[in-house]
Amino acid sequence: MKAALCVEPGRLDVVDRDPAPHPKQGEARIAISHVGICGTDYHIFEGKHPFLEYPRVMGHEISATVREAGEGVDLAVGTKVIVNPYIACGTCIACRKDKPNCCTNIRVLGVHTDGAMCEEITVPAINLYPADDLSPEAAATVEFLAIGAHAVRRSLAPAGCRALVIGAGPIGLGTAIFARIAGHEVTLLDTSRERLSMAANRLGFTSGLLADEGLEAAVADLTGGDGFDVVFDATGYRASMERAFRFVAHGGALVLVSVVKEDITFSDPEFHKREMMLIGSRNATRVDFDHVRKSIADGLVPIDQLITHRTTLADLATDLPRWAREKSGLIKALIQIG
Repeated sequence: MKAALCVEPGRLDVVDRDPAPHPKQGEARIAISHVGICGTDYHIFEGKHPFLEYPRVMGHEISATVREAGEGVDLAVGTKVIVNPYIACGTCIACRKDKPNCCTNIRVLGVHTDGAMCEEITVPAINLYPADDLSPEAAATVEFLAIGAHAVRRSLAPAGCRALVIGAGPIGLGTAIFARIAGHEVTLLDTSRERLSMAANRLGFTSGLLADEGLEAAVADLTGGDGFDVVFDATGYRASMERAFRFVAHGGALVLVSVVKEDITFSDPEFHKREMMLIGSRNATRVDFDHVRKSIADGLVPIDQLITHRTTLADLATDLPRWAREKSGLIKALIQIG
């Protein structure tokens, strides 16, 4: 079968590989339809991912069709599926608490093990969710949107809250969409006027703040000096995560959607006087995938505005390196495989 192999940083080749293995008990072999390109994939290509061994087949935002089902799998051949790429052990303390998204032994497709930028893979059937009536393109967006949906659910923030989403990249925009669906009044914060303009023109987020020297005054003016009830940081930058504490209202919450390798620090007196909650949000669970699927089906997610770039497996070795350099106008790029 054909596969896009990141041989080493900066080198992506389309190669011939052995077909995916026949499924064992509890597994399914799936034919890949579409794969979204994630920021993680660009980082892998650029050699910026801290926990990765090359060569690697990337790709974890997946829509597919069941090609072969193993023993005990209740999925008919031909079923269109969404793939949850977080392969959990099922036995650790997190899994026993029904939190496989933070399994202590987690393996993510396309990161810890080969992913879906290829024609077919074999995966645990428990990680496959019926796509129902979603188009294959829409189904390939569910995983990245589920990251934001999970963060919003983790926040515990009720409808009517003022929410600030820091970072208008794909994860931040997904978070903003599901904060809006949850009934929050959403403001976006970014360093780029272009990204804020795209969020307004394509997705309807007209409340935006630019990260400049007047930011703190702008936040105070927008919130009457109170700050935001809930703040989501989706930047992946330590300085942004540390500054986010300042924007949280007394009694509010800060949700760290992104992750960095470094330690982050904050003022304990400022943290305590707010009695604020600091919440980590990692990956997503079946509940979030189902919420995203239903929200797309109900017309609440503007999929056609989120997908800005398209390519094929054959053209990927040319297009992905170019998009890694040229981010202007890019929200989500999809690869058509089958």
